[in-house]
Amino acid sequence: MSVAPATVTGPVGSQGARVQISQRPALALNGWLGVVVIAACAWAAIWPLRSHVGWEWLPSLVAVLVATGLVVVPPGRTSVVQFFGSYAGTVVRPGFWWVLPLTRRRTVSIRVRNFETNHLKVNDADGNPVEIAAIVVWQVADTAKSVYAVDNYEDFVSVQSESALRHVATTHPYDDAGDGESLRGSTDKVAGELAHEVSERVAIAGVEIAEVRISHLAYAQEIAQAMLRRQQANAVVAARARIVDGAVGMVEMALARLADHQVVELDEERKANMVSNLLVVLCGDQPPSPVVNAGSLY
Repeated sequence: MSVAPATVTGPVGSQGARVQISQRPALALNGWLGVVVIAACAWAAIWPLRSHVGWEWLPSLVAVLVATGLVVVPPGRTSVVQFFGSYAGTVVRPGFWWVLPLTRRRTVSIRVRNFETNHLKVNDADGNPVEIAAIVVWQVADTAKSVYAVDNYEDFVSVQSESALRHVATTHPYDDAGDGESLRGSTDKVAGELAHEVSERVAIAGVEIAEVRISHLAYAQEIAQAMLRRQQANAVVAARARIVDGAVGMVEMALARLADHQVVELDEERKANMVSNLLVVLCGDQPPSPVVNAGSLY
């Protein structure tokens, strides 16, 4: 008897194809030091012109090289430095800096951002089509991964958020009459699961998820009316059950007080008639019409 091999869960494809890189600080000096060097080079370039030495091009070349390394980093943004195809580090601190010359810099925002997904039509755990949308609050945590690990980290976060939203919505029913978790009744738990799901999907892009909240939840238009009638029927049944419980308690209290105070002695037939009348009065939708009985019950 042959035994089937165990299924190994994990990403499909070669793990070696992923970009293994992490953020590290770049070598950066105060930018005003570079300005001083440029000024000195400008003075050094003017002096050979006066003396006709002939090497005035050298200070000019140094000044141009130094100028290519000056970078301004505003608050809430970083500058990813790339030197001839190699990752040289990230300038995180805001200010005026002087980095390696002849480098390519890319500005990456580390501010907290949010967006709302499209209104997606998915089937819940019971197979009912529902419309759902969520608001995702996110922030870039690793600038190197966001630039080099994925092609466009903003589109990556958007697509993966919608994918995670579809997956979580299919694992829960829209509404559950029991104590189980549902999309409408367990909003906080569903939001926590959704945030965890999105975080795992976008971790490769160096992105952290701060919060995910459902912003829109409704039945699809084709079944909205039918589900509304079902909800109304459930509400009516629950209300009727509560009314019956209260009516039975009031009847029991009435019979007990009549017996305790010995107001009247009722046989079984009269008790049944009184219970029937009280239940009709207490459980009826319309106000009762009083009927005066001037004779005997028999």
